[in-house]
Amino acid sequence: MLLLSAYAMALLAVLGVIVDRIFGEPRARHPLVAFGNLATKLEARLNTGFRARPAGMLAWFIAVAPPVAIAWALVGALPFGYACLVHVVLLWFALGAKSLRQHIAPIARALSFGDIENARTLASRIVSRDTSRADENALSRAAVESALENGNDAIFGALFWFAVAGGPGALMFRLANTLDAMWGYRTPRYLRFGWAAARIDDVLNFVPARLTAATYALAGDTHMAWHCWRTQARSWDSPNAGPVMASGAGSLNVLIGGAAVYHGVLETRPTLGAGHSASPKHIVAALRLVERATLMWLAMLLIFAALFATTGS
Repeated sequence: MLLLSAYAMALLAVLGVIVDRIFGEPRARHPLVAFGNLATKLEARLNTGFRARPAGMLAWFIAVAPPVAIAWALVGALPFGYACLVHVVLLWFALGAKSLRQHIAPIARALSFGDIENARTLASRIVSRDTSRADENALSRAAVESALENGNDAIFGALFWFAVAGGPGALMFRLANTLDAMWGYRTPRYLRFGWAAARIDDVLNFVPARLTAATYALAGDTHMAWHCWRTQARSWDSPNAGPVMASGAGSLNVLIGGAAVYHGVLETRPTLGAGHSASPKHIVAALRLVERATLMWLAMLLIFAALFATTGS
């Protein structure tokens, strides 16, 4: 792989975020569609119930290893300028900041105009829970939760792995996160086959999730965020989403979690955060929190890169 300086990688990270900010996800057929189709075919072929866990690990490797290996080969073989371009394109592919705003902000607008039916439809596109009878508070909670959790999955996890391993690292993270979203369910069909996808995603997200939680805390009500993270995160079923959402909710002084309907079954989830019941204004506040955190990440990348360059010279 072409070895770039830490400062060069930090600048490329900034450029990748700017490209995502301008263009968002590709308007034509998104590469993840093809990847999703491949994952669906692999699951249908290998998830036969026989040695499901090893089959799931094999399917994960078949899906992720070839594109990541090709990415490593490209940035290693291409001249400097073209390799930098590949890094930026791969980060653009892995990021989803603009898409996050485009999907969540309209929910707040619909609710602010009292258009509950439109808000339910919009929310149903980004969450797996049943929103057909959700009220304003339930829809606001769903949107805030999605903004906080996907801030990590769609932005900060990709930036972390880009800082560690450049464009190929960001690509690996995005593909692994996609497979977790497709296979990482605790249902009879996916419990064993999706075990590897879920555990690998947990490992890849362990450090980014806690850095995200720390950034959320620093970008809002720091004291409450730390308190909620320390006392509530462990009650959430996901070891990585717990710190992210507890810290984010505390930072925003909003209550999230609680009851929600999944696949026709009412689930009572722990309450995270503190302060006010969720409302449309908290959706807007959550998106702004993610934006402030993004700027903080980019600033810290540049600062650490400059310090590294200074100490290494």
